[in-house]
Amino acid sequence: MLYTVILPTYNERENLPIIFYLIEKTFQEAKLEYEVVIVDDASPDKTAEVAKTLQKSYGKKHITIVSRKGKLGLGSAYIAGLKEAKGDRIILMDADLSHHPKFIPEMVELMNELNTQIVTGTRYRKGGGVAGWDLKRKVTSKGANFLAAFLLNPGVSDLTGSFRLYERSALEEILPKVKSTGYAFQMEIVVLAKKAGFTIAEVPITFVDRLYGESKLGPKEIVLYLQGLVHLFLTT
Repeated sequence: MLYTVILPTYNERENLPIIFYLIEKTFQEAKLEYEVVIVDDASPDKTAEVAKTLQKSYGKKHITIVSRKGKLGLGSAYIAGLKEAKGDRIILMDADLSHHPKFIPEMVELMNELNTQIVTGTRYRKGGGVAGWDLKRKVTSKGANFLAAFLLNPGVSDLTGSFRLYERSALEEILPKVKSTGYAFQMEIVVLAKKAGFTIAEVPITFVDRLYGESKLGPKEIVLYLQGLVHLFLTT
């Protein structure tokens, strides 16, 4: 079975070589076949050039690069990556080192054991956690998840998390239906998956704040999240 990791990037020049090394090491040790699809949105820091250097070193078998003409959004990045993916199962994760690939084998094991279509990483169950966040960021994240759980009853503990393993068929069915952008995007995937009858399991993960580059979370993303939350409450 082939696993495809889709990595959307925007100004991740420093982080990309490290995250790819960790992905490669994890899959080699777990004896799993893998490929990485890097979807770069014309990063000004020339992330695409770093991706090309990695591709020369590891080969096109393991790295596919999708270069886009501008910052077109997370949802469309995943759709673009999925079009190039060859894998039977798809892993969505961040390229900024906040998600450690070491949790992937546990996700795979749980998916095999429970025959579930989605396995999501959670920061908010026993064994999970967050490192490097200040109090404001923790309150924002927990508040967002509390609101979503109260209004939508999604059945998972971490709706805003973006570290997930999907059966390809499930992701192909859900992704084109997602309307939200930003942090609401991850929430809508889970809500639509539940509505479609897909089963979701959770693996506790440790989320680590980025070492290099700037966080993409700002006032605009918070407003979009709240808009997405209201939209889902009224339409699902």
